[in-house]
Order: sequence, then C-alpha cells, then structure tokens
Amino acid sequence: QVQLEESGGGLVQPGGTLSVSCSASGRTFSFGGYNMAWFRQAPGKEREFVSAINWSSGTTHYADTVKGRFTISREMNKNTMTLQMTGLRPEDTARYYCAADTVPITETRERRWINWGQGTQVTVSS
Repeated sequence: QVQLEESGGGLVQPGGTLSVSCSASGRTFSFGGYNMAWFRQAPGKEREFVSAINWSSGTTHYADTVKGRFTISREMNKNTMTLQMTGLRPEDTARYYCAADTVPITETRERRWINWGQGTQVTVSS
C-alpha cells in the first residue's frame, strides 16, 4: 500500500511561479519499483497527465502543454516529488493530483495509475 499526500498550491498571478510537492509513504513504495506522476483536473474536464518521473533513474516525461514551463524532480531520501511550475497561465488552473504506480513514465492514461493523493488546488488568476 502506498500513501500519497500533496502540499503546496495556492493562488498565483499569470506568469508567476508555484511549486507543489507530494510525499510518499508505505513500505511497498520503498521496495516496489514505483514511478510517480502529476495529473490535473479542471472543473468540468477530465483528469489529464502533466508529468512523470522514474523514481530510480530520474528520467522525466512531460505533456506538451507544460513542456519547458514545468519541472518535475524527486528527493529519494525524503520520498518526495516536486513539480515546479513557471510561466503559469489561467488554463493551468486545476486541482493537481499525485499518482504512483509501477507503470512506465510514458503512461498518460489516468486509469493505469492506481495510487492517488487527495490533490491540491492551483489557481492562476489576476
């Protein structure tokens, strides 16, 4: 069993910078070969893939909509993943969810990721 808890988020102006983090716990996570990802869901829309990171190698994968603006990273000794978001746009407004599973980081389908956090709200508005 893997437990995930997001933190960070909040209100930021367009063009601003914000970070969200996800803390993972559970014995399974430490030894199970999990990768981690961020998804987001705006009101009235489906949950969409944002970025993922291979926990072991640090290799990353991004959605085209955030490539060059968002950076995903992890701190292995803290079991923590962070998404730094720059150049934020109103269309980035959504609830951001952390996910973990043993699927490849190129897996963008929500249903393939089994473990989820509760999410944290990011609002981009002037």
